[in-house]
Amino acid sequence: MVARSCSRPEPVPPASKTVAVIEGDDAAPEAMRPVVALLDELRLGVRWTYPPVGARAERETGSTFPPAAKAAIDAADTTLFGSTSGKSGAALSYLRWGKETYANVRPCRHMPGCASPLATPAGIDFVIVRENLEDLYVGVEGALRDLAPLNLIGRTTRRPVHALGEGCYAVKAITERGTERVVRFAFELARTRAQTPERAGSRQPKVTCATKHNMLPGTDGLFLGVAREVAKAYPDVEFEFFIVDDFACRMIREPQRLDVVVMPNQYGDILSDAAGGLLGSLGLAPSGCYGHDYAYFEPAHGTAPDIAGKGVINPTATLLSATMMLAHLGLAPAARRIEEAVARVYAEGANLTPDQGGTATTQAFCDAVARALG
Repeated sequence: MVARSCSRPEPVPPASKTVAVIEGDDAAPEAMRPVVALLDELRLGVRWTYPPVGARAERETGSTFPPAAKAAIDAADTTLFGSTSGKSGAALSYLRWGKETYANVRPCRHMPGCASPLATPAGIDFVIVRENLEDLYVGVEGALRDLAPLNLIGRTTRRPVHALGEGCYAVKAITERGTERVVRFAFELARTRAQTPERAGSRQPKVTCATKHNMLPGTDGLFLGVAREVAKAYPDVEFEFFIVDDFACRMIREPQRLDVVVMPNQYGDILSDAAGGLLGSLGLAPSGCYGHDYAYFEPAHGTAPDIAGKGVINPTATLLSATMMLAHLGLAPAARRIEEAVARVYAEGANLTPDQGGTATTQAFCDAVARALG
């Protein structure tokens, strides 16, 4: 990190917030470590803890997620998670389903200098809110033959499902409660975004709902129906809805029209990664997962095993996930400073990582952000 120029060290405030750090797997720790070091330089009064999880915890305790790790997460105000492709996954499952973090928030905001594949990416600034606990991700699957006692008749095939042949099924579960809370979260977020200084008075807040209600009138029809009911309580927020494949086309053709998008789990999982592609890389894609009484934050780029050990993973997603975390902790001014510094580094273009067409290392990018912070 860049040394401070002042002759006298600034007083370090007492730690007021505790953050559990889980570095993740493969290349993820290479992004997490310099980001945490940069945040530490800002002297925000954050205390970092490192719950024992994954392969290291398994070697030391015989468990990839021992009780001490759960206790550390529970004691922390929030968690900053790297990315997992393996043994850190048990901790991630606890953070999502154990903590009921039902709203996965994925911002998609263009910064000048990003290597977007679009001819005109300027003005892209929307958020996908993905329901985070239900849908196909309830994880109930089995052999089609097991459905024979139920004699379920396909609405389109008009044949018993078990008679289609050897194969498997999966259960898609959408609940009224799960849908109502994530849709309400999306509307509240749209209101909050409309009140930020850069957007105040610029346009009416809007929520867009994307489902496959034409083919799945039961599950996706329920999601859309609940969303339309919730919308009635927010007359100041514009509401629109599209079939999800139509929405996918619109997201690519006219992303500047979007504000807050809400959708069921699987569509949100897929299309939020596609939204990262609009910007030019998943290395730019932060996320936060929010529940009623807990939230955690993680970059969306995955563990990037192909570049592990090379020191070139783009830390932008980790940095911007950390700014979401700081805002959640009540440190919004510091979050804005970091976001502005990251934007300056991209605009200058001299210290970008290979995924953005540059040659900078992960550490060099973070050093450039530190210099931009002054």
